[in-house]
Amino acid sequence: MAPHASAAPASSRCRAAYAVLAALAAVPFILLLLLFHGGASPSALCLTAGDGAASRRRILYPSIAWSRVPPLQALQTSPHPELRASRWIVFAAAAHHPRHRPLPPVPGWQLLAVADEATPPGWSHPGAALLTLDDQTRLGFRSVAFLPERGHARKAAAYLFAVQRGARVIYDADARNAVLGSNLTRHFDVDLDQRQGGDVLLQYSHADPNRTVVNPYVHFGQPSVWPRGLPLHKAGEVGVEEFYTQVFGGGQFIQQGLCNGLPDVDAVFYFTRKSSEMEAFDLRFDADAPKVALPQGMMAPVNSVNTLFHSPAFWGLALPVSVSPMASDVIRGYWSQRILWEIGGYLAVYPPTVHRVDNVHAHPFDDEKDIHVNVGRLIDFLMEWRSHKQTLFERILDLSYAMTEEGFWGEKDLQFMAAWLQDLVSVGYQQPRLMSLEIDRPRATIGHGDKQVFVPKKLPAVHLGVEEIGEVSTEIGNLIKWRKHFGDVVLIVHCTVPVDRVALEWRLLYGRIFRAVVILSEQSNSDLAVEVSNLAQAYKFLPKVFDRFAGAEGFIFLQDHMILNYWNLYDFDKAKLWITNKVKESWSDVPLDDNKIEWFIKQGDMVKKAIASFPFQYQANYKRSVGEHKIVHCNSEIFYLPRRHIGDFSYLVQAIGSLDIHHSIAVPMLFLAMDLPINYESKALTKLVYRTNVPSNATFATIYTAEAHAVYPVKVQNEIDFLELIRVMASGDPFLTELI
Repeated sequence: MAPHASAAPASSRCRAAYAVLAALAAVPFILLLLLFHGGASPSALCLTAGDGAASRRRILYPSIAWSRVPPLQALQTSPHPELRASRWIVFAAAAHHPRHRPLPPVPGWQLLAVADEATPPGWSHPGAALLTLDDQTRLGFRSVAFLPERGHARKAAAYLFAVQRGARVIYDADARNAVLGSNLTRHFDVDLDQRQGGDVLLQYSHADPNRTVVNPYVHFGQPSVWPRGLPLHKAGEVGVEEFYTQVFGGGQFIQQGLCNGLPDVDAVFYFTRKSSEMEAFDLRFDADAPKVALPQGMMAPVNSVNTLFHSPAFWGLALPVSVSPMASDVIRGYWSQRILWEIGGYLAVYPPTVHRVDNVHAHPFDDEKDIHVNVGRLIDFLMEWRSHKQTLFERILDLSYAMTEEGFWGEKDLQFMAAWLQDLVSVGYQQPRLMSLEIDRPRATIGHGDKQVFVPKKLPAVHLGVEEIGEVSTEIGNLIKWRKHFGDVVLIVHCTVPVDRVALEWRLLYGRIFRAVVILSEQSNSDLAVEVSNLAQAYKFLPKVFDRFAGAEGFIFLQDHMILNYWNLYDFDKAKLWITNKVKESWSDVPLDDNKIEWFIKQGDMVKKAIASFPFQYQANYKRSVGEHKIVHCNSEIFYLPRRHIGDFSYLVQAIGSLDIHHSIAVPMLFLAMDLPINYESKALTKLVYRTNVPSNATFATIYTAEAHAVYPVKVQNEIDFLELIRVMASGDPFLTELI
């Protein structure tokens, strides 16, 4: 296999990626492919977490005389001067999609909408008071000057308005929310009893101190769905809890509710799990599952579309103003959870409280780049952060400064937070008192009586199959057919080129078809959910993937220079082994007697040792097919393992142990030990295009053919190559022509 081309200079890569984005900015699928190379400027395209740290100028730490912050009263000249309430629902005043029912009035709650420059003239909402842009300016809050002209961050003015007018709880909402039963009080804990001996909540176990983030959707019956803001490398953790613990209620100052219909998912999930523009998400979570709290040292994503804040956590409502809109509430959620521990509070996640309709429009994928690039590093940073400041607001400012220094948000956010905290003081908000951190104390041993068992339901997941209703085109029908066939198969792609250029693209292309796409590379990349695996012994890493997806129907291994034509594989038997044993260019016998190549001699010796350690049945299979005087060489760029052979494969890999058998020798050896070639799927991969001598001037169009089962070598080195690949693959999957 030819070595990949060296990386182009960073500036050239940036200009190329930016040019592609500028040319195709209106195309949702291309935005999807260029997530990590999109943005507002060429410099942003190449800036990764931590870049430029050495050149950052010294940031001025805000100096605030807290005792001298003057009070700010609600005057008769203020907007809505008579409006007062203890329970508020705050949402953005956006145009309603025709399919959406506006958020209805909820008895006992005051609806408050906040406008931005995109709010349509004459906007109104049943039962809601509106803060126009002019109203927000007249409120007199310092922080309003830092708010962007457009976006949900403008809700900060509404939060302060509500606090000034008697708020005890604030529900952060989306205008599309239809509250189930029109009763928020029934779904959330609106009145907290903070006395010891009160209500007890189920809580995630703190037994593993290295487990810092969880996917709460698993607890509520949707293990294959993950919330926006979850680090992508955690999306594959679908196992249920071994056990839970308990915590006294009263400290759940932030309460995250779940959304039926369209849950709060990221664009990676949204695009890879939709079969067509015709299919709206309509997911359901387990309404009977108990609410669950998170102990100190453990976090989960928190959004701004269905979250209840109690007054001790009102400081945590501020949405960052210098990051992308889709990242703002995610960053706020992790930031506020960390500060919550300073006052002994915690996050709790609640069963579904609302239903949101999926409008089946393109999700703003590029806006999520601040999440996927930085969220893993942010969580690690927050776990390590400590402050010795004497008051809560001083610690909040201290963390805000540290996050600015680390580049998680801009200096404008530091200034905004300083103004926000002063605004809270000016409207009479009382800071909660500090408490010692539990994570800094030895954790109590979890005894048998402290362990609580709850086994979540596993509800239907939309991406494993969709109903074919109405008249759909042939292309959409084919896509549905392929996904139904491969919907429980995991694809494992080993990347040989720098993963920052192609990893997400592979996941998005193949994720439309397969249950999951696991990306391996010589170098790990947690931001892109890429795991490290040496290609020379990639087979030794596979059992770890098998364990993670224990219920999968099968696994396909694919090297990135091998392009899979999934539309030609849907009728093959998934209960049998697939490999290239009938492709002479890929699979060959290597005699060991009188062989002059030392590498093959050494590999042959190790194969003999491995076979000798296998149980008799595996030895017999291998010797019957190969004998003792040769070995089989196959680069093994592609093969399939059905569920019934996963245990065999993992057992034999363990038996190989520390023997340094190369992937190209080990994989055919393992296949021949597991079963006889006569029992392999006879049709699979027989129409493989496998070229060993490709002219230097060859193009994708001259190499690729849609009639093959797979094509090698198609070398996708960067985003531009990937776009060209999509174009040629569209001859086999015509639906791709609708996406570029």
